[in-house]
Amino acid sequence: MSRLLALVLPLGSLTCVRLDLAPVAPIPDAPAPELRVALALDRLSVRLDGPLRLGEPGASLRAFPPGAALTVRAGSPGVIAQDAGRTGAESLGPFPVLEVRPLDSAGTVRVEGRSYRGALLLSAPAGRVTVVNFVEVDAYVAGVVGAELGRRPETELEAVRAQAIVSRTVALRALGRWRLRGFDLVAGVSDQVYTGADAETPLGLRAVRQTRGQVLTWQGRVIDAFFHSTCAGRTADGTEVFAAADRPYLRSIRDEDTQGRAWCADSPRFRWEERWSAELFTRTLAETLPAAGGPAELAAGLEDLRVSAVTESGRVERMELLGASRAFAVSGVVARQVLRPPSGGMLRSAAFSIRLTRSGGRIESVTVEGAGAGHGVGLCQWGSFARARAGASHGDILSAYFPGTILTRLF
Repeated sequence: MSRLLALVLPLGSLTCVRLDLAPVAPIPDAPAPELRVALALDRLSVRLDGPLRLGEPGASLRAFPPGAALTVRAGSPGVIAQDAGRTGAESLGPFPVLEVRPLDSAGTVRVEGRSYRGALLLSAPAGRVTVVNFVEVDAYVAGVVGAELGRRPETELEAVRAQAIVSRTVALRALGRWRLRGFDLVAGVSDQVYTGADAETPLGLRAVRQTRGQVLTWQGRVIDAFFHSTCAGRTADGTEVFAAADRPYLRSIRDEDTQGRAWCADSPRFRWEERWSAELFTRTLAETLPAAGGPAELAAGLEDLRVSAVTESGRVERMELLGASRAFAVSGVVARQVLRPPSGGMLRSAAFSIRLTRSGGRIESVTVEGAGAGHGVGLCQWGSFARARAGASHGDILSAYFPGTILTRLF
């Protein structure tokens, strides 16, 4: 999700509407920004499928026909491209940065089994090929919406529109954030899931077109927007998760309908349970505790595990691990990493309770019963689906999760 950097926007250049009004026309001659997205690729070679053009940025690009397949590897210095289908074929480069574009401007470049719009910029810092997707913001947002939401029914169009606006807000807030490293965002969960054009869906593309250029602002600034899967009936205050996220529009809200039912109650992650045997839990802690700054020896000598403090939204604020002579406490955010589920990854959310089964005073098993998925701050995706099915507009959805913000069209 987006980090907390200020992007001040001159109010005189913006067209603002309240969240319950229809979108206004784009500002004449306002171009859509372009982003640099670091892809989840870090390999010695990547395969590029044609038709495409490539060369050094700013120079004349060499064309390759349909069916071309190029292997790119680290050179000295830079990157070198070679036809993957021919032994001893001409090598191109090395290039400090290699730009790859589709022959057709509306087409895509396929790399490592995924298709991307815009251009790919390849370089080889530290002798490893890295890939950055240089792409127009709404092409990026279409890929994010599809990857984050999958295929949703027509009845949830307003929720998809809301996600498009939030994802565009995240993207534009991040512009220039990692400029010295050559990109604005990364393509994983630390910003937003982005897997390129293959994730696009018809409903997602329509939602992006219908909300073109729209972002959420607060007092003339693009906001720090966050979203998650399932809040389990109450969202988290921003500061519960992100120390710097003390924002008026990131406050915990009860996310329930008029009957007191959580809007996200249909989520498959609304309620869940994880269980570890004593042996598995010891092995897990031996790996996760040192990564969290804790003592590895506490894993084998654990005598008790308990939640000692919860936040106002009901999420774990502090969890304590107690041994005969050692103790260690972690925040709820870190607890999700320490309590790594048997299936891997991290615990679904910080809204959980702990139950220990003992025999003769020794822990035999650990069970965690939880609710929701994700950090809980900002827009609840499953809540937005239900709100949309109940007739809420995307403006209603956004104003519920980000109260006081203004829907603003930038391009």
